[in-house]
Amino acid sequence: MAGSRRSATLIGGVAILLWSTLALVTTMSRSIPVFEALAITFAIGAVTVSVGFLFTEGPGGIRAGLKAWPARAWALSILGIFLYHALYFVSFRLAPVGTVTVINYLWPLLIVILAGVIPGGTTRLGWPQLAGGLVGFGATVMLVGGSVTMETSGAALAGYLCAFACAFLWSFYSVLNNRIGAPGSVPMIGVCAAVALLGAVGHVVAGEAFVVPDATTAIALAVLGAGPVGAAFVAWDHATKKGDVGLLGALSYATPPLSMILLVAAGAAPASWALALATLLVVAGAALAALPSRPARRPAS
Repeated sequence: MAGSRRSATLIGGVAILLWSTLALVTTMSRSIPVFEALAITFAIGAVTVSVGFLFTEGPGGIRAGLKAWPARAWALSILGIFLYHALYFVSFRLAPVGTVTVINYLWPLLIVILAGVIPGGTTRLGWPQLAGGLVGFGATVMLVGGSVTMETSGAALAGYLCAFACAFLWSFYSVLNNRIGAPGSVPMIGVCAAVALLGAVGHVVAGEAFVVPDATTAIALAVLGAGPVGAAFVAWDHATKKGDVGLLGALSYATPPLSMILLVAAGAAPASWALALATLLVVAGAALAALPSRPARRPAS
């Protein structure tokens, strides 16, 4: 049991690694409107996940898997993922990037806290996880602190509110996904397809002009759809159901420094001592969060 929980947590680490590529790849697709990008990337994600499960589960396994989730699991995943991404993109359009980044990255710490507050599931809050989450959040503040500005315009305040909503949405989604524990991740095919459809509807309703991607942008969208959207969400779905949610929350703070390291390697951002120190803090926070905590009590059957 402990081994399977550990392996599920490691699979969640794959999602974290894939999400660390978001900043670099997103810079290559800025010309695409928000909802259009959402529709395209999640459509690609749906195709990628379908092909992956076709090889691992076969057509019969996919048909059975799509019927395995209760309605509440479908609603949680579709609404959680769509609303998070819609609000995420909007927040970056309205408020300073550094401030929005810090607010948004409250979600790993909130996962750690909510894992101990919401009854049931596979993990409980312990001081190691809380301390690890706080250290990780400190690393994020240090990393983007120089770019944090507090504008007080109406648009900026709306952006901050969207960022807070993002943090709460993703943390609640991750922990509730653990509590519901719907079997398998095959239905993520349908989730990605539904989010793509909602993105297309949002594109029309918002009156966005359709932009035809050039070659570089098309490659960026394909990479986004296959990795940080398709494969990452399947990995995260499995990890939040079967893994240590508190440890996953602390490990998620590796995303900002890993993202910055990739930007530095690509020549898109300068190297700094803040990046080096933030990386060390994330390692320390993850080590703290990996210390034993109280296991969740399962109801006697």
